[in-house]
Amino acid sequence: MALKDIINEDIKDAMKSKNQSALTALRELKSMILLEETKEGGNGILSEADEIAIITKAIKQRKESYEMFHTQGRAEQAAEQQAVIAIMEKYLPKQLSAEEAEAKIKAIIESTGATSIKDMGKVMGQATKELAGQVDNKLVSELVKKLLA
Repeated sequence: MALKDIINEDIKDAMKSKNQSALTALRELKSMILLEETKEGGNGILSEADEIAIITKAIKQRKESYEMFHTQGRAEQAAEQQAVIAIMEKYLPKQLSAEEAEAKIKAIIESTGATSIKDMGKVMGQATKELAGQVDNKLVSELVKKLLA
């Protein structure tokens, strides 16, 4: 079943259970997916990688909002953002631990033949493709720097 269909079903469930934070998160995801599908020059069909990228972008935006609310001492709004983030994360693939990510990055470094920090771009390009949605890109960047240094 396509992600859009799963989200539509979950929206119905959230409406029935009157779960407002879930409803907000799911409607936002649905909106972002529809915008991407109807974007000019698109074919109206999203790949799984495109869907993961959309969800990751939405989560990143919410995390930035959470940080802003948290630093301003607005605990209620920060808690709302955290609840929405938790709901959105359910639609991402299983997240890898730091150790698992490091092992995969080591394999990528070997396969690309990277030997120094000058090869970081080559490794990052491959790593972001292979680990999309499974590891935060910030962590990927830190691990690549550490392993190539």
